[in-house]
Amino acid sequence: MARILITSAIPYINGIKHLGNLVGSQLPADLFARYNRARGHEVMFICATDEHGTPAELAAAKAGKPVAEYCAEMHEVQAEIARGFRLSFDHFGRSSSARNHHLTQHFAGVLAEQGLIREVTEKMIFSVDDNRFLPDRYIEGTCPNCGFDSARGDQCDNCTKQLDPTDLINPRSTVSGSTNLELRETKHLYLMQRALKDKLEAWIDSKSDWPILTTSIAKKWLNDGDGLQDRGITRDLHWGIPVKKGDQPWPGMEGKVFYVWFDAPIEYIAGTAEWADANGLGDEAWQRWWRTDKGASDVTYYQFMGKDNVPFHTLSFPATILGSGEPWKLVDYLKSFNYLNYDGGQFSTSRGRGVFMDQALSILPADYWRWWLLSHAPETSDAEFTWENFQASVNKDLADVLGNLVSRVTKFAKSKFGDAIPEGGEFGPQEAALIADLGARVREYETLMAQMEVRKAAAELRAIWVVGNEYLQSAAPWTVVKTDPERAQAMIRLSFNLIRLYAVLSSPFIPDAAQTMMTALGCADWSWPEDIAHAMRVLEAGHGFQVPENLFRKITDEERSDWQTRFAGKRD
Repeated sequence: MARILITSAIPYINGIKHLGNLVGSQLPADLFARYNRARGHEVMFICATDEHGTPAELAAAKAGKPVAEYCAEMHEVQAEIARGFRLSFDHFGRSSSARNHHLTQHFAGVLAEQGLIREVTEKMIFSVDDNRFLPDRYIEGTCPNCGFDSARGDQCDNCTKQLDPTDLINPRSTVSGSTNLELRETKHLYLMQRALKDKLEAWIDSKSDWPILTTSIAKKWLNDGDGLQDRGITRDLHWGIPVKKGDQPWPGMEGKVFYVWFDAPIEYIAGTAEWADANGLGDEAWQRWWRTDKGASDVTYYQFMGKDNVPFHTLSFPATILGSGEPWKLVDYLKSFNYLNYDGGQFSTSRGRGVFMDQALSILPADYWRWWLLSHAPETSDAEFTWENFQASVNKDLADVLGNLVSRVTKFAKSKFGDAIPEGGEFGPQEAALIADLGARVREYETLMAQMEVRKAAAELRAIWVVGNEYLQSAAPWTVVKTDPERAQAMIRLSFNLIRLYAVLSSPFIPDAAQTMMTALGCADWSWPEDIAHAMRVLEAGHGFQVPENLFRKITDEERSDWQTRFAGKRD
């Protein structure tokens, strides 16, 4: 049994996320977690809300609420939506937790002890009209690299170039829109990332199995232009983790907080500690996942995130871990994703364009979205959500292939043989051929899932559904029953076991439908099909069953057209 640690990029607290955010981190991480649990491995799956920094303060101000109250409310909103999508976190934490305060201050202290923190007096943009410094995302302007006119003070979302606020052309305050800005002196702490470049480069070079997308972004940030830069880890903000050296005051840093991108990844560790606290466990329970001197040396750690988060997780967070000189667990595999676009354009929160997570659940159950998003995951390139494609995928894959098989088998069996699996007949050459085919396909499915090839795994799972339908169509028990009832009974008995097999294999993708299938079968045996021949005999003659409600309903043209209009957003 392997021990597998999984984290997905933690979402900002400021509002509900769209489907592109979901498929870029949390959903594929959940798929991988569910699969590994199904294989009997010990899994720790951690996520949280990212509650500090500019987005939280701006969103709270817009909502007219104290920032702490706003964050607490939005954490519950995001947690409830995560439950709606059946995201199986072991813990969904908060970066504002006491655990994260303690660990962030601890890391800052040990980095200082290692000589990797320096104080820098610098000039930063101050908004005269807002009477405050404007770090990072409080400032927007034109990117000097690509000309994008809504670049932020820390990064351009268009070209992904890392920026400082003073780099922006025609900067403006995102608080008030004011351009009455000036440079004033302030003092901040910098993490000396350049001193760690050789260690970071050697570590990245050792990851030969990482996706090309991950490695290319990491090496670009490491070497392009001026290469790896020392980076500020404090900010002039009111909401955040107070700057301390461990539990001691940091002279000259009074009233400042740690930069959100310093404390947010540390919440992966803190969230695991929160899990231990919530379950009444001691520190050893979480340290065995994160401290290699406490048992984490046999843990394999996987991260899932969109490509915009890759630089911070391949450079800045590893710099914190490596620089500490302490035996913390580093990520073993970082699965990154491209962007999901929406119906000919981009998702836009401000314009109300696209489907957001709460809206998606309001019109269809989670499995419909989970299947489409995972089977179209933007792994090798950006992907695009269109309503026509969504409708076709749901109707063909879920309703016509999987749902149709479940319906045909259970309805026919009930009408001909009653409420229990029939006992007559033995499996013949057709069944043997199907079992052999399934055996090869299931092993391929396992390989793809283990490799986190999400789209290919979905395609293989669909192919497994298809061969069952082809068998049923070829065997035609509804015809055979007229001349050879016992032969038909054997076909149906195998088909019931096929439904159970599909439930087990499909549960990482569509957990609700899988549970519906198992409930209809009256079965609690979720054991993985290590031996397909055995799996086709788990449900024996005389085992009772029910005909389930329609597993998946089809999306009508009228619904598709209505949703397409409803989520098109406001026109410019």
